[in-house]
Amino acid sequence: MDALTHRSPGPPRGSSARRAATVALTALAPLSWGTTYAVTTELLPPGHPLFAGLLRALPAGLLALAITRVLPRGDWWWKAAVLGVLNIGALFPLLFLAAERLPGGVAATLGAAQPLLVAGLATVALGDRPGAWRWVCGVAGVVGVGLVVLGPQARLDAVGVLAGLGGTAAMAGGVVLTKRWGRPAGVGPLTLAGWQLAVGGLLLLPLTLAVEGVPERIDAGAVGGYLWLGSMGGLIAYTLWFRGIGRLPVGATAPLVLLSPLVATVIGLFLGESLRPLQALGFALALAALLAAQFPAPRLVRLRSGFRGTGSTDPERVAAPQPAAAPAVSPPATPEPDAVLPGAQPR
Repeated sequence: MDALTHRSPGPPRGSSARRAATVALTALAPLSWGTTYAVTTELLPPGHPLFAGLLRALPAGLLALAITRVLPRGDWWWKAAVLGVLNIGALFPLLFLAAERLPGGVAATLGAAQPLLVAGLATVALGDRPGAWRWVCGVAGVVGVGLVVLGPQARLDAVGVLAGLGGTAAMAGGVVLTKRWGRPAGVGPLTLAGWQLAVGGLLLLPLTLAVEGVPERIDAGAVGGYLWLGSMGGLIAYTLWFRGIGRLPVGATAPLVLLSPLVATVIGLFLGESLRPLQALGFALALAALLAAQFPAPRLVRLRSGFRGTGSTDPERVAAPQPAAAPAVSPPATPEPDAVLPGAQPR
């Protein structure tokens, strides 16, 4: 007779619903970031990406500080500065440099590698050891995005590749450190987002004035684009992003960035572009990877035949308390002290 497989009860339905709601709200951040390329190319003055980054960060950060009226205290002065540099100040210039020297598809594929970088950094900073499932989801996401956005005209530039990887690494480091440090007591995600946007904007201010300056002409469309980037793509998106990082496992948050290039692809379809069959396959693969990363690794439930010496080798089952095994119907004449009965917990 096969041994019964005992399973611990799953999380309450209310807990699952709250987690799904948190994932959905957090996903709004990369969804809005996916509109940045279309807004920049269709509405903003050309040749001023740093100015766009400045207006995306500094006004939003100052507005958040005016609303919350909370400044960092103690060691959070330097923590907020580090996070602001990683998530805003260093990220924007590096991504803009990569966009100038690389095709958009190559830059998007480099950005899709963020879940893999987060998994590696989390091992060092958080003591988190990602399993094979997270690595598989990360690789599948990169491959999927690559199939969507890479074309035969894709070219590689060493400086652009380093800038793209640097921007991806900066944001990955920001995700991991935000998870490690959390938030000070009484400080909400809006305040934390305001600190970082203000720091990043102040860092971009002299760089923008020295490199680009102010566009000669800003029309009504550009004003609308800057307002969108600073509100939904800036303050609202980063508030939801930091809220999600605080509530979700880091392995569930990082893959959501795959939504950004996917949204950019969908917008391109509305603007008259088309998907080849291989691109459609990549789109489905990337979407499946980010969805799969929101769930635990699948367990392979093996039916044990009841032969002597068989038992479960699943480490989670070994660690969990197991009910006592039923006594054997026909005990051997001479007991074997090291034998493992079917259904008993291996040692």
